[in-house]
Amino acid sequence: QVQLVESGGGLVQVGGSLRLSCAASGIFFSRNDMGWYRQAPGKQREVVAGITGDGVTTYSDSVKGRFTISRDNAKNTVYLQMSSLKPEDTAVYYCAANILGKNFWGQGTRVTVSS
Repeated sequence: QVQLVESGGGLVQVGGSLRLSCAASGIFFSRNDMGWYRQAPGKQREVVAGITGDGVTTYSDSVKGRFTISRDNAKNTVYLQMSSLKPEDTAVYYCAANILGKNFWGQGTRVTVSS
């Protein structure tokens, strides 16, 4: 079965950095598109970044230039390097694996950016 486990969240000051990790199991990792989403309090879940199995990346406008998504297929892990963090980046961050058009989700990791 598909399992995605996020880690790396925490409390960080404005302008700081964090790296999130998502370890995947139960999937043919290198073939799957992966993504990071986030959900802030009182808001809908939104896409942050995506990476295809071939390594092509996409970003939302709100994080472009500040966040970097990457993957290590040997470790079945996808990363989200976040820098120049802002208070509006505060959210629960979720990893997703897109398998045949359906998203499978991790449990999320909380990121809080304090000013």
